[in-house]
Amino acid sequence: MPLFFRKKKPSEDARKRLEYQMCLAKEAGADDVLDISKCELLEVPYGAFATCKVLQKKVLIIHTNNLTSLVPKSCSLLSLITVKVLDLHDNQLASLPTDIGQLTSLQVLNLERNLLKCLPQSIGDLAQLQVLNVKGNKLRELPATVSGLRSLRTLNVSENLLQELPRVLAHIRTLETLTLDASSMTYPSPDICSAGTESIQQFLCKECGIAYYPPSEYVLPALESDGETSVDGVDRTVHKYLEEESKWQNKFSDYEKRKEKKMQEKLEFERRLNMGQREHALLVQQINNQKDEILQTVREDQMRLEEGLTKHQRHLEEERLKLLQQLKQAEQGIASRIQKLIEDNQRQKQSSDILKSLENERIRMEQLMAITQEETEHLRRREVASAMQQMLAESYKNKLIQVTYESRRQDLVSQACSSLAEMDQKFQQILAWQQMDQNKAVSQILQQSEMQKAAFEALQVKKDLMHRQIRNQIKLIETELLQLTQLELKRQELDTETLQGVIMEQRQALGYLLQQLLKEKKQREEELQQILLEMEAKSETKQENYWLIQYQRLLNQKPLSLKLQEEGLEKQLVNLLIELSAEQYVPVFAHHRISLEVLSTMTASDLEKMGIAETGLQRAILRRAQEILAVAKTIPELLRTVDAEVPAATQPSAPEEEAPSSVVPTAPLLQWDEKKSECVVCMEQEAQMIFLPCGHVCCCQTCCKRLQSCPLCRGDITQHVRIFYSS
Repeated sequence: MPLFFRKKKPSEDARKRLEYQMCLAKEAGADDVLDISKCELLEVPYGAFATCKVLQKKVLIIHTNNLTSLVPKSCSLLSLITVKVLDLHDNQLASLPTDIGQLTSLQVLNLERNLLKCLPQSIGDLAQLQVLNVKGNKLRELPATVSGLRSLRTLNVSENLLQELPRVLAHIRTLETLTLDASSMTYPSPDICSAGTESIQQFLCKECGIAYYPPSEYVLPALESDGETSVDGVDRTVHKYLEEESKWQNKFSDYEKRKEKKMQEKLEFERRLNMGQREHALLVQQINNQKDEILQTVREDQMRLEEGLTKHQRHLEEERLKLLQQLKQAEQGIASRIQKLIEDNQRQKQSSDILKSLENERIRMEQLMAITQEETEHLRRREVASAMQQMLAESYKNKLIQVTYESRRQDLVSQACSSLAEMDQKFQQILAWQQMDQNKAVSQILQQSEMQKAAFEALQVKKDLMHRQIRNQIKLIETELLQLTQLELKRQELDTETLQGVIMEQRQALGYLLQQLLKEKKQREEELQQILLEMEAKSETKQENYWLIQYQRLLNQKPLSLKLQEEGLEKQLVNLLIELSAEQYVPVFAHHRISLEVLSTMTASDLEKMGIAETGLQRAILRRAQEILAVAKTIPELLRTVDAEVPAATQPSAPEEEAPSSVVPTAPLLQWDEKKSECVVCMEQEAQMIFLPCGHVCCCQTCCKRLQSCPLCRGDITQHVRIFYSS
């Protein structure tokens, strides 16, 4: 059983009722009644004592509460000095204040249905008390001081543990009604108690040895004579008695009228109180109904909101799972491609074929340095000079394209906005100038040996197989690093931490591999430059057209049978390989005599057996071949028209102009990447720079100039590598 109980706080309705009654008692013109009943009070509030003291209240009603004490610690009982009626029934009072006798004006005291075990001795000081109701308590006896209640008219001690009445009760001459449990009484006997108040008073007076007078006669003063026996004295006494009786009758009638008036006022007050309570109950019921309706509406809205939120969360979870699945598939694909690249690189490094190819290349370059008389005679000066002019123009264009990109884009926009009429007028003039410039450039190339040397150097770098393989591997690694950076940024947006270590290891491995390839590329360029210097030293014999002959020999270095096989290869297949930056595999397709129709039926393993090791390139070649065949089947007329317009004759000696340098990723792009990744610094330009050694692709060319560390991993930047996107 718990030792302590938490006090129950009053309800909202009880608190509002208390505030209302306190405000009502303080209003101007209010009566002398303070009613704070049914407010679930645990103690009488301080404001009630202050109100009774200041406003001189005469009636204090505190019934039907939870009072355990009448006077709080911070209050004084003298604040109720003006109270005449004190109603405390239906509370939890176990005792009364010992100084309750200070309420000298108190006339009615109702203590019905409490927990009183005894009455204080000072209760006898209530000289004006007329009604005392202690029904329904736990009283075992009445104090002897009750004899001091000289004005008591009604006393109710029923439903108690009382068995004896004190003899001094006979001194209360005004007692008109005494209510008690006659069957449980032992003194007086139950017979006397059952006979009524007058019988009990007569018995008690007899026990005390005093004469009994009815309550109606006690209000008259005792007539006592000092030995006067004359008739005049008797007449005067009778006359005085009659006058006093008349006076008391008038006072009693006035008292009855006032009592009746007070009773009517009380009834009216109770009627108004009942009406107010009914109105309050009706208002509370209406408020509760409205509250229930509002709560029902809010509950329905909450249910709808929860259902919608649940559906939305389920949808988001499904999307998240799909995206995570895509991420996982992309990671697996990237991991396999990276592993493939690393294995290919290691295989190429460990293979002895590289040394053999270098030796063959050295032998071939020595053979190139030896110029025969036959080659001198069959020199096609005009064609070789034209090819040199194209090579130099292309090299110069590639050097300037990075600097003039933004300005040329604005020029192209302005030119596109100009009128067609002006373009038609200038077109012929531009063609004429271009032809003149071409003829002038060709003649200048034929005269200047330095320009011939520069053209040969550019073609040598372009035709070098090892240099081309290094470039292609660098492009693949750049593409993989770009996709890894996009994948890492996407994971940061999704707040997922899984496989981050794997991505970091893959990125570091690719960065290390890219650094090695850049070093190999630079080393190969230095080797080619050294070969060029050796050739230049041997050309000091002043042999005529030395560089033109070397350029022509480099163009015609393929065997005749291989040239014939390449010429027999389908034009669409050649364009397909050039489009995918895989023109180095043209001799492979020509050697195996592969057509588009045969290529569409092949698989990735078949291409790998032929020597095409890049997984992404294998898929791209097969997919592109199937697309071309599908278009050819659906629009045969258009294909025939296009084939008819293709010129039949081409110049085999002149080099075909290579497509603009573009990076075509052999690996499939992620599904969410519909646009290129943006710079994480300015968030306007596209990411163009690779940071080494970390391998992140996250900044544009402008922003990277001011960076000393990578903005994603905070690692130090030792080298920048520029990526060129395809237009």
